[in-house]
Amino acid sequence: KCGVPAGIPISGVAGDQQAALFGQACVEPGMAKNTYGTGSFVLLNVGENCPEPTEGMLTTVAWTLADGTTHYALEGAIFATGAAIQWLRDGIEIIDDASETGPLAESVSDTGGVYLVPAFAGLGSPYWDPYARGAIVGITRGTGRAELARATVESMAYQVRDVIDAMVKASGTPIVDLRVDGGAAVMDLLCRLQADQLGVSVLRPVEQETTALGAAFLAGLAEGVWGSTDDIAAAWTLDARFDPAEDRAGADALHEQWLRAVDRSRSWES
Repeated sequence: KCGVPAGIPISGVAGDQQAALFGQACVEPGMAKNTYGTGSFVLLNVGENCPEPTEGMLTTVAWTLADGTTHYALEGAIFATGAAIQWLRDGIEIIDDASETGPLAESVSDTGGVYLVPAFAGLGSPYWDPYARGAIVGITRGTGRAELARATVESMAYQVRDVIDAMVKASGTPIVDLRVDGGAAVMDLLCRLQADQLGVSVLRPVEQETTALGAAFLAGLAEGVWGSTDDIAAAWTLDARFDPAEDRAGADALHEQWLRAVDRSRSWES
């Protein structure tokens, strides 16, 4: 009735982000993925035991396989990551195309102390503050286009760290690595910053359409195309690996300042 020819089984059914988690071969507890889209969606595999409800995050079934194995995940939704780049282009018009952001941000070594909190529609995970509003703090006479672009890219990495830190604390599951996809994941600068902020390697796959890949992996696993999740892990192909700096002090200091900026954006609307 739904137009599928007789004899073709439907063996893999998954939600968007759960499929992407499987498509990124995050098959073991502690493996996590983030999709950098207009917003960002972070999922952490926490294993076979369902975690307690956690303030600021969603608890979800990651997948149930044909053999009955179920893994759970914590999910955090960040409202504005790529949307902040769109704002640079369409709102304040300091770039003509989103692809300019990475090179412009890399043209300076730091933001000069500038932080951009892209709370254009409030803050999502782990804050869930609908009354927060966007803020740019630390502006000096020397602040220019490049510093604002870099502050925007850095804000993506900081927001993902906020979510991951909250997930690890809530679940007691340490993060092993972060696998990334989505439009902004093409920026090497963002991936390097993200690795430094999390203190784990950031892995970017060759295949970026991870949601479709995850659905295919689930169906293929059920139908015997792949024999186990080990085969799924082996089928995942690395494009680039970004390892964190050994010294976390610099990254932690920047994140502390970021948290100060977030505090100034919180509860702005009454």
